[in-house]
Amino acid sequence: MEQIKPNYSGANFEGRTIKDIIEPTKSIFNKVSVKAALDEMQARAIDSSPVIDQRGELLGTVSKNKMNRKVGGFGHDPKTEPVEAQIEKNNPYCFEDQTVAEAEQMMLNAKVGEVPVVTREKLLVGTINIEAIAQQKRLRKRLEPLKSRA
Repeated sequence: MEQIKPNYSGANFEGRTIKDIIEPTKSIFNKVSVKAALDEMQARAIDSSPVIDQRGELLGTVSKNKMNRKVGGFGHDPKTEPVEAQIEKNNPYCFEDQTVAEAEQMMLNAKVGEVPVVTREKLLVGTINIEAIAQQKRLRKRLEPLKSRA
């Protein structure tokens, strides 16, 4: 996976870091089978999931649709096929110490609504989504008139 460099202009979103609005996330261990990963994703009602190694390092993501097409479509047995072979590694992610504005611009540039958040050592700590950023912006706009009265 590669970290997309932000290309943004304008005001820094009050210097807030992603840590301020990060959401916890569950991940899939890279050594499980495709079937185990699909079952886990089905139980959580999600279409994709981050994949980590035993240290907790983000390796990439897997999606139900792609695993079903690749594994089932090629006649592989999902009970024995390792999920590791299905990891998409070139997805965007951001670091927990980046600003919210950087994360927002990265997601807009990559045309994604959610990205994993990692430490500088690439250990998965959660996710951030565009809706959480939008909520923070709405809250900030509501609070601005109160600041000017003080």
